[in-house]
Amino acid sequence: MASSTLLLPLFFLFSPFISFAVSQANAKTFIFRVDGGSMPSVFPTHYHWYSSEFAQGSQIVHVYHTVFHGFSAVVTPDEADNLRKHPAVLAVFEDRRRELHTTRSPQFLGLQNQKGLWSDSNYGSDVIIGVFDTGIWPERRSFSDLNLGPVPKRWRGVCESGARFGPRNCNRKIVGARFFAKGQQASVIGGINKTVEFLSPRDADGHGTHTASTAAGRHAFKASMSGYASGVAKGVAPKARIAAYKVCWKDSGCLDSDILAAFDAAVVDGVNVISISIGGGDGITSPYYLDPIAIGSYGAASKGIFISSSAGNEGPNGMSVTNLAPWVTTVGAGTIDRDFPADAVLGDGHRLRGVSLYAGVPLNGRMFPVVYPGKTGMSSASLCMENSLDPKHVRGKIVICDRGSSPRVAKGLVVKKAGGVGMILANGASNGEGLVGDAHLIPACAVGSNEGDRIKAYASTNPNPIASIDFRGTIVGIKPAPVVASFSGRGPNGLNPEILKPDLIAPGVNIIAAWTDAAGPTGLPSDPRKTEFNILSGTSMACPHVSGAAALLKSAHPDWSPAAIRSAMMTTTNIVDNSNRSLSDESTGKSATPYDYGSGHLNLGRAMDPGLVYDITNDDYITFLCSIGYGPKTIQVITRTPVRCPTTRKPSPGNLNYPSITALFSNSGKGGSVSKTIVRTATNVGQPEAVYQARIESPRGVTITVKPPRLVFTSVVKRRSYAVTVTVDPRNVVLGETGAAFGSVTWFDGGKHVVRSPVVVTQMDPL
Repeated sequence: MASSTLLLPLFFLFSPFISFAVSQANAKTFIFRVDGGSMPSVFPTHYHWYSSEFAQGSQIVHVYHTVFHGFSAVVTPDEADNLRKHPAVLAVFEDRRRELHTTRSPQFLGLQNQKGLWSDSNYGSDVIIGVFDTGIWPERRSFSDLNLGPVPKRWRGVCESGARFGPRNCNRKIVGARFFAKGQQASVIGGINKTVEFLSPRDADGHGTHTASTAAGRHAFKASMSGYASGVAKGVAPKARIAAYKVCWKDSGCLDSDILAAFDAAVVDGVNVISISIGGGDGITSPYYLDPIAIGSYGAASKGIFISSSAGNEGPNGMSVTNLAPWVTTVGAGTIDRDFPADAVLGDGHRLRGVSLYAGVPLNGRMFPVVYPGKTGMSSASLCMENSLDPKHVRGKIVICDRGSSPRVAKGLVVKKAGGVGMILANGASNGEGLVGDAHLIPACAVGSNEGDRIKAYASTNPNPIASIDFRGTIVGIKPAPVVASFSGRGPNGLNPEILKPDLIAPGVNIIAAWTDAAGPTGLPSDPRKTEFNILSGTSMACPHVSGAAALLKSAHPDWSPAAIRSAMMTTTNIVDNSNRSLSDESTGKSATPYDYGSGHLNLGRAMDPGLVYDITNDDYITFLCSIGYGPKTIQVITRTPVRCPTTRKPSPGNLNYPSITALFSNSGKGGSVSKTIVRTATNVGQPEAVYQARIESPRGVTITVKPPRLVFTSVVKRRSYAVTVTVDPRNVVLGETGAAFGSVTWFDGGKHVVRSPVVVTQMDPL
């Protein structure tokens, strides 16, 4: 041992890669992917190696061992470039800041007490869900451990202590809690702001408490948000255990370096499901080998952990879906059959539909002058930005504000400060008719783009325009529902269009769940209100519905892989609403497509017994990465271990055994019909003796054939492969506004099993 301690400083002194210039102003956090097998035997640990040969110990932020080999460190860009040349360094990427993708929904998913998936899985009691978010407020009723059995024996996690949080805050429900602050502390001057944050797993924001209780909250009776949505609040898997991993910080977002450290910890701790409602905050889609969420997710999925992630809130724009890795289940958002109507009532007698969660003193039909500051042409005033409103023009009036550029609830506060008595928040064309209810601080309602235009026209043409707002409380049984939320991230997949994303949609609009005591329902610093529950919308809310669903399925089928669980959900989804019509798009009112909803809307009642599943192994994912042109060294950045790609024949990315099918054709094809054949392998998880017939739906100008058209399973033969050939007639094919046509291949056994895969047919020029 003495000899190695002597060698360490000598190695440190002579390394050409290490630098002592740590305190330079342009230093940033970089993440270094290192070939762990290259460590010289003289070093007792990877940390000793990294701190001797790559960076000083004081520069190192995190060391990664489990889902990723490497470290993060604060260095200058020049130092990072120098380290990139080290033979053991496989990849270097700058730490990026990510954003959060901000009671009736379980029944809406087809879950009922005492029967079906809830009872068959014992409500998920043996499954642990790791929630990567803003922490947790442990005192909420949703996290009670009353009548829960002991913590699963395999659990190896801890309950970390910190500001207002200690071991007593964990129980048989919250089995573990950690916080990851080193990346934030390194990137923010002065570190985390402790006046608004807790340096602990305690949630100062509310988002993490909301997502955790959506996935796995216990039954909480007499739940409501200031009287809205009153009833019983419960998560999708009410008895599943929660492990909180705080990776996001109030007003500071979530850093890749900390997220990667959380993946490392969660895998070792023993979670079964990871729920991550986080995505790229800069609109850039990185390739998988430069995306720490994709890399961390692969490391977890390769060890049998199901990863649920949000599709992002940049819809309805095309190609806006995020979290695209095929080993991740990507969840878009749909509405539920509950709404909070609030009407804008105009002086000319018109009543225009809107929504609101305002719970203060109502206007009681009293009419007020209404004004649109945007008619002067000042965009900041039309958006009701901070300090943009002239009190002389808005005092005592209802103000029309355009949506965008600042938080919806913040606009109401601006109106209030300027002396306005109320606000009508109008969508622009990009948001269409998609509405989100908010717990405004003043009487306010949100209206769609068309209604907003009508109100503005009334305010500008009537000599004495007046209006009021009528708050109508909670209404259930809304039709149609679900509808694809206007904000939900849309396909096609911007990295690999052969893989359809999002995978499916789940409830993500007006979701009630537990909330922190550290923030009011609007989240604004000036909101003094406290509430046990809050109502939020976003793909952030949809993601934990699928996390809870995965917990129930894992509990009922412990031997199923993450891919099998996803397949069970995707092939049993609903593609019609509660009016028995095709799913529609909230932003346009027109029929939605698989680019909007993936395979469809989650239906847990059917996912319990899907009949067939499409399974995917780690080797299949490696073959897929080879097929998209990644070399062995690049793939090792993701997989940790060296790989070999097929040398004889390049595989096709479309042949990854995914539950959806995409036939991608080149635009450069000329002349007659063109065909593409895609292979899938189905595994029988239903009764051992089964025969399935194919039912095909082909779009116009496209012929889809399946060989063989029958799949026969026995107690010995559990897996069957089939080929789907898609033939396009260029003269007759009709590619819609999205540039794609949509069909399906469905296998049915004559009984209750209907196994549906959407088929996307599209053209795209090769890069």
